Amino acid sequence: MPTIYEQLRADIIARMKARDTAAMLALRTADASIQRAAMDANKPIDDGLVVATLRKGVKNLADAKVEFEKGGRADLVAANDAEILLLEKYLPKGLDPARLEALIGEVILETAAQSKKDMGKVIGALKKRPEAASIDFSAASKVIQAKLP
Repeated sequence: MPTIYEQLRADIIARMKARDTAAMLALRTADASIQRAAMDANKPIDDGLVVATLRKGVKNLADAKVEFEKGGRADLVAANDAEILLLEKYLPKGLDPARLEALIGEVILETAAQSKKDMGKVIGALKKRPEAASIDFSAASKVIQAKLP
């Protein structure tokens, strides 16, 4: 089974052959950001690096989409939606909200977190869990804030 990065590279070639320029451009941009992240970290490209880079790209696109909506640019909103959908295909499925809440509850008990000042401990412990790759930490942060006084 190919890695996420190998699949992305194969999809770039397929989009080139199909002359799907919008998707090809989005995938090439993602490829370039992955290669840049690997060079910056001075480590080889692996699935963890690819997922982290793609998540960052999706977050940036979502932030830009909000600004485009405020500016009334429906064309750019639609383009960002399409690009987000394209990149999310390469990301692992996130934890369902019930499982995320249960996991956060376990970690809060493990770390003996008492208040919002202990959020760093809880998030640090979450990042060490095997499920860390499928956790959306922005959603996790909101759940943690709701659980801690």
